[in-house]
Parts: sequence; structure tokens; C-alpha cells
Amino acid sequence: MQTAATGRSAWLGEWPLPVALVILIAGWSSKPVFAAQGAGNLAVGVAFVAFFFGALLAAIYATHHAEHLAERFGEPYGTLMLTLSAISLEIATVVTVMLHNADNPAFGRDTMFSVVMIVLNGIIGTALLVGGLRHHEQTYNLRGAKAFLSLLIPLATLALIWPDFTVSTGEGTLSLVQKVFLLVMSLLLYAAFLMIQTRTHTSFFVAEGEAISQPPAHPATSHGWAFHAGLLVVYLVLVVLLAKLFALPLEAGVTRLGLPAMLAGFAVAVLVLAPEGIAAIRAARFNQMQRAMNIGLGTALSTIALTVPAILLIDLFLGRTAVLGLSAANMMMLVLTFGVSILTLGSGRTNALQGLVQLLLFFSYVVLIFSP
Repeated sequence: MQTAATGRSAWLGEWPLPVALVILIAGWSSKPVFAAQGAGNLAVGVAFVAFFFGALLAAIYATHHAEHLAERFGEPYGTLMLTLSAISLEIATVVTVMLHNADNPAFGRDTMFSVVMIVLNGIIGTALLVGGLRHHEQTYNLRGAKAFLSLLIPLATLALIWPDFTVSTGEGTLSLVQKVFLLVMSLLLYAAFLMIQTRTHTSFFVAEGEAISQPPAHPATSHGWAFHAGLLVVYLVLVVLLAKLFALPLEAGVTRLGLPAMLAGFAVAVLVLAPEGIAAIRAARFNQMQRAMNIGLGTALSTIALTVPAILLIDLFLGRTAVLGLSAANMMMLVLTFGVSILTLGSGRTNALQGLVQLLLFFSYVVLIFSP
């Protein structure tokens, strides 16, 4: 009886599943109206909120089950599962929106840039501030942070700045040879990094003697890892399908209201990063700064290393030309973010002041979206 009651309780906790399904069914039934541009502004606004809410719920609960798996398999595999679940959400969402919205060749670039800015400045900045206010000073494994940055900085530079200085094609784009080179090198380097993280240098990503002032993030359930893995897949599929619907009011809203094109990439980045951001900030609050760093830096690195190949594959197979190079102002923001991040993460110790500086850069980026 107790086992049955526990099982029912576990399924009652999955209330976002039917909610997301109802939103998905209603959205697919109204899809022809949006495709024909027949929806009014109010309908566009309601659909935007509903699809965003449904996708966000599914994304949060996908991460919820990923965290159960993370606790089951331990570090560094735990946070690796979280970051890979987040990047799978992002890649699926970016590809879905790109295939729907062929008129915005810079959407993929805007999303990748938004993810880097939100993670390095917004999420990590908030984590440092929250952790610093509560614990004054926190520590993490410096070797792990250096490993993340040593790969993130060159890959992001090649993906987002290099296209502005190549002359084989138009400004901000890459030639066929350059695309293939960047695609292959991104995948090879990330594969090498995963080998280092999970096999040869796992000690880089685990903090010794880290104080943990909280029990596991989720109470133990009567279900094994297969239950959580299955629901993780279900929620990921829901996110992808809702993202496809989300692209309809997103495109219509940006066009009708005359909003900046970069806002579309920012909205998608917020959607896919919300669960990881919550997990990282929560970890910092409970003095698990190593976990917060692994989640934040791992998500930023995965974004560049895996989303770039996805965008380039769309280019190669569909004959499109994606714009990857940043504008001068955004290029400055990226370089400044990397420079400050090197200083912030260069000692193995963090405090609230460092978090405030990173948040300053994040809000500067938001201002640039609306006032280029």
C-alpha cells in the first residue's frame, strides 16, 4: 500500500506533463491560423505566453529528472548530464526555429551569443552574488574553470568573430571550406574535452572538501533511473514540439511590434537556460560553487561546441548562408566578457563583488539589444 501511494504521489508530481500536452494540442489545432497570418495581436500575445510557459514547464521538469540522474551517477557525470540535457534543448529549439524562420539568417548567431552572455554574465554573476552574500567567499577547482575557458574562448572567437574578418565570402559568413573546418574542429575538440572531463582528468571538475549544507536536491523516489530517463525524454520531446509552435507568435510579434531581431534569439536562450540557471544559482546558494561552475561553464561551452555544427549542417544541406559574425558592439561585449571572466575565475575563490561586475556586463548586453 505504501509503495502504491508513493507511486501515485510521484505521478501527481508530474502535473506539468498534462498541462504541456493540453497547450501542445491547442497550439497545433490553431497552427493554420498563425501560418495564414490571420491571428490578431491579442491572439499572438496569448499564444506567445502560453507556448513559452508550456515549453518552460517542460524544460524545468526535464532538468528535474536530469538532476535525479545526476544524483544517481555522481560527479562529474551528474552535471555533465544536466549540461547535455540543456544543450539538447537548445539545439532542438534553435534548429526548429531556424527551419521555420528562414528570413532571419542571424538567428542562430543571436541565440549562441545570448547564451554566452546570459551564462557567463547573468547566471554565473547571480550565482557569485547570491553565494557571496550568504557565504562571503566560496571556492572551486581552478583547474576545471581554466579547462572550460581554454576551450570556450577560442571556439567562440572562431564562431562569432572570425567570420567578420574572412574575405572569401560576405561579411559575417564563412566559405564552404571554413564551415567544414569549424564544424569538424568543434566536434573533435568537444569530444576530447568530454574524455578529459569523464576519464583522464575527472579531478579537475570535483572540489575537494566542499561544504554541502543541504541534503540531495530531490528526495529519493521508489522509481529507478529508467523512470527518470524515460520522463526526461518525454519532456525533451514536448519542449521541441512546443518550440516549433513558439516560433510562430515569436516571429509575428517581433515583426508587428518592430522589436529588435536579436530579441528572438534572447527569448529562446532564456527559455532553454532557465532550468540550468535555477540549478546553478541554487547550488551556489547552498555553497556548492563547484557544481554551479560545472553547470554554467559547461552549458556555455556545449552551446558553442555543439550548436555551431548544427547551424553549419543546416547551411550545408539546405543551401542557406547563416550570418555568424557579430556586430562591432557585440564583439566588444564578447571580448570584454571573456577578459573579465578570466579575472573573475582566475583565483579559485569568488565573492559578491565579482558577481556584481558580471551582472553589470549582463545588463549592458540587454541595453544593447534595445539600443544598439
